[in-house]
Amino acid sequence: MFGLGVPELIFILVLALLIFGPKRLPEIGRTLGRGMSEFRKASNDLKRTLNVELALDEQPAPPVLPYRQSPQLDALRAARLPGGAPVPVAEDAVEAPGAGADAVAAPGPQDPARPEAIS
Repeated sequence: MFGLGVPELIFILVLALLIFGPKRLPEIGRTLGRGMSEFRKASNDLKRTLNVELALDEQPAPPVLPYRQSPQLDALRAARLPGGAPVPVAEDAVEAPGAGADAVAAPGPQDPARPEAIS
């Protein structure tokens, strides 16, 4: 890993034994082990988060039709009132928020998405 062979590792262990003593060496080893374990967990969490974010970015966005080409608006234009007259559809129809990419609503006092239209 760091270019250390067996003789170098033995020398480091003997030096650590002489510096810290036989009673503190196991405690230091446990502390280092816990620190490395927490570092691995944090590293794996970061990798997982990045992979999820990248996967979400790679998903194609659903196509959004302009409101003048919406199937719902076409259905409104084709609808008839009970007397046979066509349903009036405002040309400035707007997309209803939260109802999907191709949901369209005509503005008016009954439209909760456009509170400024209520007057």
